[in-house]
Amino acid sequence: MTRSAAPASLSRGAAAFGLVATVKAPAEQLLAFLTWHFDQGAAHISLYFDEPEDPAREICRRLAGPRELSLIACDGAHWARLKGRPDRHQNRQSKNAAHAYRASRLDWLGHIDGDELLLASPAPGQILGQLPQDQILCRAEPFEALHDPGLADDIFTARQFRGALKARHAALRSLVMGPYAAYLPEAMLSHSVGKAFFRCGIPGLSPRLHGAFMAGERLPGPPFQPGLQLLHFHAQDRAAWLRALPFRLTRGAYQYHPQLQLFLSSASPEEIAAFYDETQILTPQKARALREAGRLVETDLRLTARIATWKRGEGQ
Repeated sequence: MTRSAAPASLSRGAAAFGLVATVKAPAEQLLAFLTWHFDQGAAHISLYFDEPEDPAREICRRLAGPRELSLIACDGAHWARLKGRPDRHQNRQSKNAAHAYRASRLDWLGHIDGDELLLASPAPGQILGQLPQDQILCRAEPFEALHDPGLADDIFTARQFRGALKARHAALRSLVMGPYAAYLPEAMLSHSVGKAFFRCGIPGLSPRLHGAFMAGERLPGPPFQPGLQLLHFHAQDRAAWLRALPFRLTRGAYQYHPQLQLFLSSASPEEIAAFYDETQILTPQKARALREAGRLVETDLRLTARIATWKRGEGQ
């Protein structure tokens, strides 16, 4: 793995940060992930390919050019170095993140998925550079991408993202989720705990999916960092969501939500379609309520145009 030094062109006070993700996705999605985060100021990105022969690996290499990018094939030799390949994908992700963390010479390393994009104001490096020296974790709040049938394809196609409706926003749950509020008590299909950055060089720190361990103990996570959001493209594509549903019900995120799992496992195609329409498509009334409560992020990502810019050699 490439060991990265902090880039000389950092803005004053900014931290040098990298990202690690274990991926199995179409090449265009990985290109969107890379160009977006390099444009956000990432100094190094490590992609671990769960399928070692994935042709997307070479496509990503050609796009990145001289930028700091590690593309690791998770083959037999890789897993031998890491003392065995875990059966569960979550454990493979954690092992890979720990591997990247040990190799990193940056200030911070973030562990996210290939279907997640960081949105930050100011830039992530500026936010991380302003944190106290004794803070070793930083958490990004998740916002789930919503389906909008009127949008043109943009690889990850969404412009509205809904945040969790926790206790202080409980009054919105019935309005937003309709008759399915009981199945999704926080109005999130996937995780609501977010993802983390880890300060590099901390002895004994072991990154995980949503946090870290030290000396066998889970570290308490700090509150979500203001200005740092995680856009999660979990269900905005109806067809892709339907294809992924069997896995998510048995081995993925939905196995941890028994009511949702039971409902979706026994629902008819018509009932599943009604569920999707109600929970993943915003009406103007729902959008207004979420916007007023600060639970709606709206942004135009322009991912296709961003990739085209990079392919012309004009990327940042």
